[in-house]
Amino acid sequence: MRQRQTRPRLLQAMIDAFRLPDLRRRILITLGILIIFRFVAHVPLPGVNSTALQQLFESNALLGMLDMFSGGAMKNFSV
Repeated sequence: MRQRQTRPRLLQAMIDAFRLPDLRRRILITLGILIIFRFVAHVPLPGVNSTALQQLFESNALLGMLDMFSGGAMKNFSV
């Protein structure tokens, strides 16, 4: 007798989620927003002196900690 192969539960849950049109749309919109957010985090603001900003973050421990939590976006002074 041949055994029925089953998918892992997480993979099956993802497949089931994409079968529902409303849930699929929400998941894709959320992923799209996250991708746009990550791209925009690397775009620096114009007119900012990057060397002065770098020195400010190196001299102040609190700002360095905030930069670490922001994923380096503050050091780039990005959008």
